[in-house]
Parts: sequence; structure tokens; C-alpha cells
Amino acid sequence: MKTKDYSFELPEELIAQKPLEKRDNSRLMVVSKKTGEIKDSSFVNILDYLNKGDVLVLNNSKVIPARLYGKRKDTGGKVEILLLERESNNIWNCLVKPGKKMKPGNEVVFSDKLEGKVLSIEDEGIRRIEFKFSGIFEEVLDDIGEMPLPPYIHEKLNDKQRYQTIYAKHNGSAAAPTAGLHFTDELLNKVKEKGIQLAYVTLHVGLGTFRPVQVEDVKSHKMHSEYFILDEENAEILKKAKKENRRIISVGTTSTRTLESVYLKKNQIEACSGWTDIFIYPGYKFGVIDGMITNFHLPESTLIMLVSALVSREKILDAYKHAVDEKYRFFSFGDAMLII
Repeated sequence: MKTKDYSFELPEELIAQKPLEKRDNSRLMVVSKKTGEIKDSSFVNILDYLNKGDVLVLNNSKVIPARLYGKRKDTGGKVEILLLERESNNIWNCLVKPGKKMKPGNEVVFSDKLEGKVLSIEDEGIRRIEFKFSGIFEEVLDDIGEMPLPPYIHEKLNDKQRYQTIYAKHNGSAAAPTAGLHFTDELLNKVKEKGIQLAYVTLHVGLGTFRPVQVEDVKSHKMHSEYFILDEENAEILKKAKKENRRIISVGTTSTRTLESVYLKKNQIEACSGWTDIFIYPGYKFGVIDGMITNFHLPESTLIMLVSALVSREKILDAYKHAVDEKYRFFSFGDAMLII
């Protein structure tokens, strides 16, 4: 299985640079798991394809404004830092630009409330940075940090909340679980009114979600670990649905990876937490989900491979060709696909 097998031509103008004014005004492509049949719709009409008794699984991780800009204490040179993973209250693993010049001992000033010092250099050039701050770190971040938009989005985001799902709850992600960005309060209320249950997982999305597959053989790719939680209450909702043969539909690849990680770890649906580096590609047998809501992903990415595992590579590439021909909007602020 070759990485290039998941390539497709994507005109740059189809990469959505801004969120739509109304979240659920995005388009929706509905793809049949069995036949690959494609229907064009709108996300606001998603209830037409969901049944009473279905369970929608949402990732309630919250994106932190993890991009910080500062100046080196010694030279005054500009530095950009992206918070990736918290090691302790004031020590984080970070990506740094320009990376090569930032050595252990170098200090950065971000504002009169926040400074940082490089402690060590880890794998792949990631820096461990110790922060000194006045007050509460999260409040300082809210004040001076910027949302860590993906590298393919070149326009500044005016409203931080538009890179956040409406049900985001637990701080920790360096990127949004973007399939959930299409939901509004009004639409979720209609979902519940139809008798569709909501269940929540937490998976803190790391930067690995944007990392390209750089090996020729798909199976040689190594995923980055991300922290997940499935609590008792939500595990019971999912367990009951499975027992009653009701459909479980994950909202996004992150919810999918959480549920399948739990199943692989426990061989059943059970409350648990931990780190996962699960890599799902064609040939994988799903243990939990029956369908998925997802956005349109990058060529040759782990995400398009995961989606292909639920349908097939050929059917997904056909669907992506249709999306390009019909000028669907791609990536984080783009349109949605329902596989069912």
C-alpha cells in the first residue's frame, strides 16, 4: 500500500480560508458505505440521513490559543512558539521558529506577563520550555495567544470561537476537531428532539494531525500519540447502543480514533483513558463505529487513509473527484461528508 495511492489533484482555490457566516450552511456530501453512491445536500439537512436511536459521538476537546509570538532576550530576534503538550503546570513541549537558533538556556519574552526559557531539545526538534507568568496561565494565553490555524490557512481569524466547536469543554488541543465545527446549538437541539443520542469523548488533537506521510509504504508511517478520555457515563451510552444494534456515528476522525483505540485496548467499549497512536488505513476492521461525519482532507494524509478504511480507497477517491468537480470547500473551514 503506497502513500501515492492516496493522491489527488486539488485546486488551491478550493481550500477554504474562512469559516462561513453560519456554521451549518456548509455543504454535505452523503456517501454510501456499501455502494459508494453520492448525494449532494446541505449540512443543515443532516437529520434527513440520521435515524431515531442513532448515537452521534462528539469530541469535546477545546483548542487553546497555542501560538505565541515573542522576542529573544539576548538578541531581540523574533520567535514564534506553538504549544503542543503540557508536561507540568509551567513546562510544555513546543515547536519553535526559527528552531535551529533556539538552544537550551535561551530566553523569550512574550509580554510583561509571560516569559519562557528553553530547557532541552527533544525528538524532531521539539523544545521543552519552562514558562514564567503572572496570574493564571490559561488567562494569559487567552489574552496574548492566537489560535493555531493549520499552515494551509493564510488569512487571520477575527473570531477565535470560529475555530472551536460549540460544545468544546476540556482545554488541550493544538488543532480543532473540525468535523464538529458545522454544528449549531439549534441543530444539536433538533438532533436530540429526533431521538438521536449524543455521546462525548475527549481527544486532545496534536500537531501530528497536519504532519504529512513522508514514507513510501503507508504501513511504515508512525503516528504521534494523543491523549484521550472515555468516561463511564458515555461508555454506558455507547455500550447500550451497541447491544441494541443502534448505529454509532462518529463526528470526525478524532472521535473515531478514540472509540477504536478504546475497543482495541479493552476488546469492548469500556471507560478508559490514555495515549493512542492508532493508525487506521484500509484493511482495518472497525469495532465500534457504523458511520462518520468528516471534512475533506489533504492528499496523502493519514486522515484520507482513515476515511478510506470505512468505505474503500476507490470509492473515496471517486467522492473526492466529485467534490473537486462540484467545487466543495476543503479542509478545516470546508464542507462536510457523511459516510453511512
